[in-house]
Amino acid sequence: MAKQITAKIKIQAKGGQATPAPPVGPALGQHGVNIGQFVQQFNEQTRQYNGMIVPAEITVYADRSFSFILKSPPAAVLLKQAAGLAKGSGTTGKEEPVGKVSKAQIAEIAQTKMKDLNAFDADHAQRIIAGTARSMGLKVVD
Repeated sequence: MAKQITAKIKIQAKGGQATPAPPVGPALGQHGVNIGQFVQQFNEQTRQYNGMIVPAEITVYADRSFSFILKSPPAAVLLKQAAGLAKGSGTTGKEEPVGKVSKAQIAEIAQTKMKDLNAFDADHAQRIIAGTARSMGLKVVD
């Protein structure tokens, strides 16, 4: 017999550096989940991301146990890292681009995000990532 699901929670925490403080603690605490156990498992599985934001989808069951699925880091975070920026443009299109990313970097990011994107092939995934880059105020160069 399958376990009864009581809640599905989506959070974003730093890979390998999650703590019981917000946003993790309050989100899980209200459903009676063992926060320390989740933090330990999350940090263990996200150690390779080391400080990069990692989304997770947590399924909480009736017996207060849980399971979680890790997603790839958000495209904006990967693009900022590739361009070497702290943040994107606040006024996209009204001023000069704040940075540049190459098509090779976009292809690499698209490959990383492929399983989480709603794309049929690598070309479509690259166009999605390039659109995100342009909306952040980044210029896509060859």
